[in-house]
Amino acid sequence: MAEKIIIEVFKEKKAEDFTTALSASDCRANAGCAAAYTAAMAAALTKRAASICAEREGGSERLEYLVKNSEILRSYMVHLIDEDVKSKRPYQRARKEGNPDKIEACLQTAGCIDAEIINMMKPCLEFLEELSTICPAEQKHLIVEAAELAMCACRVAQSVVLFYADQSSDETYRFVTHRENEIFLAEREKLYESICAKQ
Repeated sequence: MAEKIIIEVFKEKKAEDFTTALSASDCRANAGCAAAYTAAMAAALTKRAASICAEREGGSERLEYLVKNSEILRSYMVHLIDEDVKSKRPYQRARKEGNPDKIEACLQTAGCIDAEIINMMKPCLEFLEELSTICPAEQKHLIVEAAELAMCACRVAQSVVLFYADQSSDETYRFVTHRENEIFLAEREKLYESICAKQ
């Protein structure tokens, strides 16, 4: 008799169920999923801030663009919660088999969704920096809070990417991955600092 396969969809779970699942030692979701969830919250607050500004400005084309694209970003980050689980399956299978060559071949794929989270938090922070100059004073806290969540998502995702990279036997790959991530995080930190300076 074939083994029954249960497919768990994490993006559809309530916060209580998601965090309970995440806390279990045998859960397929991991820190990358948590980073995607956090990134989705950053994008949600970005959309909220953009919506407040759009309502105040009364039909600005640019603000409508920010509202629309913040929503696209939020939805995409939610989608990545389960994509992160899928990206790590080959690595987990290779680890069970104990085959070093297969493990090596899966390392880049295992961190690809986390790398995408880092990548897509840059436009989120750019939106927030733009909004920070026009947001009403009483709502500016939203901008900083969204930026904090975006940076948290970046830092967690970076940790996951480096975890997989550090298992590689390829010294050049390890070095390049570390250096790229230093540059990426520095770019995002610069945007974050600019946002905070406008408060």
